[in-house]
Formats: sequence, C-alpha cells, structure tokens
Amino acid sequence: MSVKTRFWTSLILSLPMIAQMIFHPLFGFVLPGGDWTPLILTTIIMAVTAVPFWQSAWASFTKHHSNMDTLVAIGTATTYFYSIYAMFTHQSVFFETAAVVVAFIMLGQVFEERMRDSASNAVAKLMDLQAKDAEVIRNGKAQRIPVSEIVVGDHIRVRPGEKIAVDGVIEEGHSTIDESMVTGESMPVEKRAGDRVIGATINSNGTLTFTADKVGGDTMLSQIVEMVKQAQNSHAPIQKLTDKVSDIFVPVVLILAILTFWVWFVLLGSGLATSLIFAVSVVVIACPCALGLATPTALMVGTGRAAKMGILIKNGEVLEAANGIKTVVFDKTGTITNGKPVVTDVIGDEKQILTIASALEATSEHPLASAVMVAAKERALDVPKAENFKAIEGKGVAATVAGQAAFVGNDKLIEDHQLPSELAGQVTALQDQAKTVVYVGMGDAIIGLIAIQDAPKTTSKAAIAALKSRGLKTVMLTGDNIRVAKAIAAQVGIDEVIADVLPSDKADHVKALQAHGKVAFAGDGINDAPALTVADVGIAMGSGTDIAIDAGGIVLVKNDLSDVDRALALSKKTFSRIKLNLFWAFIYNVLGIPVAAGIFYALGVTLSPELAGLAMAFSSLSVVTSSVLLNKAKINTRVKLA
Repeated sequence: MSVKTRFWTSLILSLPMIAQMIFHPLFGFVLPGGDWTPLILTTIIMAVTAVPFWQSAWASFTKHHSNMDTLVAIGTATTYFYSIYAMFTHQSVFFETAAVVVAFIMLGQVFEERMRDSASNAVAKLMDLQAKDAEVIRNGKAQRIPVSEIVVGDHIRVRPGEKIAVDGVIEEGHSTIDESMVTGESMPVEKRAGDRVIGATINSNGTLTFTADKVGGDTMLSQIVEMVKQAQNSHAPIQKLTDKVSDIFVPVVLILAILTFWVWFVLLGSGLATSLIFAVSVVVIACPCALGLATPTALMVGTGRAAKMGILIKNGEVLEAANGIKTVVFDKTGTITNGKPVVTDVIGDEKQILTIASALEATSEHPLASAVMVAAKERALDVPKAENFKAIEGKGVAATVAGQAAFVGNDKLIEDHQLPSELAGQVTALQDQAKTVVYVGMGDAIIGLIAIQDAPKTTSKAAIAALKSRGLKTVMLTGDNIRVAKAIAAQVGIDEVIADVLPSDKADHVKALQAHGKVAFAGDGINDAPALTVADVGIAMGSGTDIAIDAGGIVLVKNDLSDVDRALALSKKTFSRIKLNLFWAFIYNVLGIPVAAGIFYALGVTLSPELAGLAMAFSSLSVVTSSVLLNKAKINTRVKLA
C-alpha cells in the first residue's frame, strides 16, 4: 500500500475521534456506538497504517537500537491496547491518541516521498535533452537514424535549428551554436572546421557536418547525467534529531515504566490495575504525538512563509544543512548576470552608429546583433534598409546604407582599417571592463564603437553585500574566461573567482571548497545540476532550467539574487524553531514522568492516563502554537552596499 493511501486512511478515520475529543467537553458530543466506534476506527488504522512502524521498531530492537518508529510503535501500541483494557474495565479510553499520532507521522512520510520523486525527475529531464535522431552520411548516402544507432566515426549533418546528436569534431561548415543548455553560458559560440561540438546543443544558422567521436555514455550530457545520479546517491541521510534523542529516550522510558510497575506491584503491594495504570501513565506521558508534530508543523509553516516570499524550500534536510554555511558559490551567467547580452556603451555619434549597425545586423541571427537591434528599438531609431550585403568571414559584415559603404565587425576587422587614435584608448578601456567591442565604419574609416556585455542583475551587488555582512565568503564559479569573470566579480563585490571551469568540473570545485566548511551553491544552468546536488545547499534560480530547479534544494521563484540571503536566513530560523518544538515536545514528558510514576502519590498528586493524555495534548498544542508563531518571526536580512 502506498504512503499516500496509508496517510489518507489514517487521517479520514481519525477525524470522527478528533471531533469527539474537541466537542465532547463543550457540547457533550459522543460518537454513535460509544467506545466501540473509536475501537473499530483505530483498529483499522493500526492494521492498515501502523504495522510498518511496528515492524521497523522490531527491526531496530533486534539491532539494539531505537528510532522514531520505536516511539511511534510503543506510543500507539500502548495507548491502543491499554484503551481496549480500559474499555472492558469501564475506564476512560484514548483511542484517538494512537490514531492522531499515526496520521501526522504519515504526513511527514508523504513529504519525504515527494522529495525523492523530484530527485529522480531531474535525471529523467536531463536525458530528454538528447536529440532523438540524426542525419548520418554512410557510403555517400544520407539517412536519418535514431541516436542510439550512431557509432564513433559516423559523419553527421546538422541543419539550422537542429540539435546536435552526439559529441564530435566539425569537418565542414560554419555556424553559431547555442551551448547554453550544457555550458550555461548565454553567448552562442562560432564554430568552423576543426572545432568541437557537444551533443544536445542547438545549431543556429549554418549547416555543419561533423564526425562523431563520443557516443552513448561517453558524451558530455551522459557524463553530467551520471554525475547528478552519483551526487544524489552520495548524500548521507541526515540523522534526525528525534532519532538521536529517541535512541536514549525510548529505552529510558521503557525502563522507568517497567520499574514503576515493579515498585507498585511488588514492593508496595498495590493491585494489578493500579500498578498497570501508573506504568501506562508513564508511557502515555512519553507518547510521541508532540514529537511527531514538532518537525512537520514547523516545516509546513516555514516553507509556506518562504513560498509567499518567492522561495521554495524542498525539504527538512535543506533547513538543517543551511545552518553553518561558510561559503556561498555563484554561477555567473543567468545567476549573477542577466543571462543575455545588452549594449552598454556607444562611442561616437550614438544615433548614427546605432542606425548603421542595426541596418547591417537586421538580418543576422547572432546574439550580438540582437543586442544592437534591441538598443535601436529602445531609442526608436528609423533603421534604413541595407543593400549589397556581404559577409566578411570571421570579421563582420559590409553593405551599402543610404548610398554609402558601411561595415560592422570585430577585432579582426581593424586589420583592414585604420583605427583612429582617439578610439584606440576607448577600446582598451572597454575591454578592460570585459565588454565585447563592435567596430562600426563608413567608407574606409571606423567612426565609432559599440560595447556589448552580459551585465550583472541590478540586485546582485546588494545580494552579495548582504551575504558578506553575515560573514559568509562569496565565490564565482564560471566557464567564462578569467578576464570577464574578474570584471563582473569586481562590479558586484565577489571575494574569489574560479574561471575557465568545464561543466564536468564544477562539482569538483564545490567539493574542494567543502573542505573548509559547508557550501551553498546558486546556479541556473543544466551544467550547474551536479554542483547544485553536491553542495550542502543547492539554490536554483527560478528562471533557470527544469534540471537545475529539480536538483536544487531551494528554488528562488522571483529570480532575485537577494533571495539567497533571505532563503538562508529563513532556513536557519525554521530549523531553530524545529529544535524549539522538540524541546517543548519533551519538556512535558520530562516533567510529567515523575508525577505519572506516582512519586508524589503520598502528597495526593497523581497523573492518571487521562491526565497524562491531557498533558500530552498540551504538549502538542504548544508545539503547534510555536510553529504558527514562525509566521510572525522576524527574518533578519542585512543589505550593506560597499
């Protein structure tokens, strides 16, 4: 039977007993059939839902250990069987105690199952990125075959807009390839004969023919999938605080209950019923109802509040891991930066330069061209039509605009044209800021420059400052070149830069940083998935890929880097509330056990099973109240700009 079925069975059958427990003192409400109805309902719950707990408790017992299941099994079994005894001896019963305990524990297991499903979906979505088939040239004939049939040495043709099937080396053709789904970098890369291509990337505008040299499990995508699997499986299960405490608490309670019975029955000569009542009172006061509520209620309130803030916290393990974070590592593109190139500077006559550039770039699919077109559109420029268009391979484009020869290109273009001295200094300054410089000319003269850059998000600098004010070290981990990375890091205040990192190596760098303390990693690309999973806390940007979102333990829906600080602060606050709840869950037990054991009997102070159940109810109430108050707790966020 599934976890969800067991949960709903226990919850639905518990509701009538909960209603009687609440409304009987107020209105005298009693379920039809008297105690027989709670007995039947609880018996079904025990048979359908609680048996696995009893089996787990017995397995732990045979290994000389106790855990949360031991507490659940002892609490439910004791209350259930004592209630049957009490029912036939005309005493008060508390079947609802056993039923409610089981229902809340099952709720926690439903959450855990959902998290495991999410983890497996991340790997499945990675595999979906792969092309389904490819055009392979064998014996001079082109044929489309499934990717699984491609072998090393096959010649594969890729047309514009198609996915590249496997890894290989280009034989002929020239194009730009969008590798963002694998490398995480937004800028498409120009490729020509001799360059490598990566499976699952997208060919933009030219036809390519390449030779396959890595297929099946050897491709980069397959290696990333394997790393995600290994990283997910390598996570040691976090030992729950409740299990740690129960490993000592449960045996102590059992010993005290047996000792209580022995003292009253053997030493003091009390009757069997009286001695049993004292012993049962000890076990009931230690019943883990509040313990079962301590974690899930705080988790539900904390994650609910986080969701309202645009922060999705996936499970309790993330909350615990967020405590003691020493280093926060960021991917660059799409995390610190906007993830798309924009025009940042225009040197010269802005209107003239953008008009010429946009006229020449109007038909281009290159991302830099798109940035120029966006800049022209924002300024509402009237873009003339270019004539006699000609591409200058590897350098740029040329055409006739408004009757005059014009050209736009890159650094290699200045080899054919004289760069005015007044612009040369500007080029150096822009390149020192890690900006891509586009040269614009008319006739034979270069008349201006356009600087294009993937700029940092407006919130990045404040977000980094907030984390550093908490004493956290900040690191940028990127596949970009060191010059670009350092320039961006300087703008936002990052402490350390690790650049020129291959996608397959990101997780290794995170592991190296973990040698100096817990690490949180924030990223958005497919290539970030292994690092997100390896990190103690993986933080995925909401605008990122589904793979990154599934691999991260925390998801920032608003794509606001400032939420990294809020997420860590809220995680710490929620986990602290869980620990406070566990304290309240046990304090009634610790204080009530001596009274339940009859130590103060001579003073007329006793604790019957009914009062023990009431004390346990107050324990549960205090835990729920503590969790609800988390909605009002202040979440300190520190934002200090340098």
